[in-house]
Amino acid sequence: MPALPSPPTFAGFGLGLRREHYRDFLETHVPVDFVEVISENFMVAGGQPLDILRRVRERHPVALHGVSMSIGSADGLRRDYLVRLKALVAAVDPLYVSDHLSWSRIGRFNSHDLLPLPYTEEALDVVCTNIDRAQDALGRAMLFENPSSYLAFAGAAMTEWDFLARMCERTGCGLLLDVNNVFVSAANHGFDPFAFLDGIPARHVRQIHLAGHSQGDGLLIDTHDQPVPDGVWSLYAHAITRCGPVATMIERDADIPPLSELLAELALARRLGLKEAA
Repeated sequence: MPALPSPPTFAGFGLGLRREHYRDFLETHVPVDFVEVISENFMVAGGQPLDILRRVRERHPVALHGVSMSIGSADGLRRDYLVRLKALVAAVDPLYVSDHLSWSRIGRFNSHDLLPLPYTEEALDVVCTNIDRAQDALGRAMLFENPSSYLAFAGAAMTEWDFLARMCERTGCGLLLDVNNVFVSAANHGFDPFAFLDGIPARHVRQIHLAGHSQGDGLLIDTHDQPVPDGVWSLYAHAITRCGPVATMIERDADIPPLSELLAELALARRLGLKEAA
């Protein structure tokens, strides 16, 4: 079939839409350029969640961000999942549809976590086959996010950034660059995070995530329960010099503060992003 159009470029600044802030988004003017939601929370036939999302969509562009497509599963994607996701896409006409370069299930097993992939030719073939199927089903190119990781497989044939570049070239998908995940993975595996940013195919990046993390037992953990730290801000500044102005958002999934605190962080992202893109 003909190649799908590349995901559009959108140089706005947004927040993850979380339950704690629904009323703010429905009843007040929130100064954001877009919001992002977890796709699976709204992949239903009707009811209050989808009604809220439709009402928010009347005010702001919406990006759909999935956590369970399991694009790295060797036994392929689940047809029922794609059907429900396609229905949600039709309902909200999202700015972007994204998921993670990871796997979470095989057969009847589901880890309910984002598990890492080996960066091998075999894994690349599996991922690209699944991406092609997902994009064909949705009728649009998707974005895929670099995950945080806590272990690395022996026998890798390429770096993560090389894997991402080849994935984009083969499938036409775009990248969701999670800068916090780069910081976390670099600390856990001992690579240079700036080398990662210099190695990714910057022209395929359409969206950036910013978040915080926590110190675990000898590892950094991608918890999304802290403000964006200085090290992640430094990486973001470098990312913008490479990628140019792209959609940027703050992720917060636990210990969620008042909306005013997240908007203050977003204002910092806006100032830094516009400065580095100038």
